[in-house]
Amino acid sequence: MTAHRISKEIVGQNELVDIGKRATGVPAKIDTGAYTSAIWASNIKVSRDGVLSFSLFGPGSEHYNGKVYKRTDFTVAETLSSSGHAEIRYRVRLPLTIAGRKIRVLFSLADRSNQRHPILIGRRTIKNRFVVDVTRKSYDYVTGTNKLMRKLEKDPYKFHKKYVKEKKS
Repeated sequence: MTAHRISKEIVGQNELVDIGKRATGVPAKIDTGAYTSAIWASNIKVSRDGVLSFSLFGPGSEHYNGKVYKRTDFTVAETLSSSGHAEIRYRVRLPLTIAGRKIRVLFSLADRSNQRHPILIGRRTIKNRFVVDVTRKSYDYVTGTNKLMRKLEKDPYKFHKKYVKEKKS
């Protein structure tokens, strides 16, 4: 009896991914510490007739186009946010192309506006499909591309007052 080997693509600690034809070249963090995958969504609502509507990304993202997506096939889960707080999040399946491979991924819809990566790819998506090489990156961030750096560059004094808590002697 011969063992069948499943071909696994190698991905880095970050990858540029496509969400179907909706958004291409979106930065994603490959996070082996997270079980589920998450995508930045805004304007998340459920109508009286049970239809979930949302926009991918938000007005602060270069990938935001304002289009409203509607789904009746969604689930809900309680997840721990990056700050450790339990949150209720809706989940939807979206097509994803990563490392040239097209798959359907169950994403939690989350406000990732303050995160460097609008998409987080967790173990559930990686398992049996990809091998993660943490020394590999499919892109490097250029100074000023993340939201905090843009705020710092715009007005360092306001940035300091808002984000850095000074100890009083």
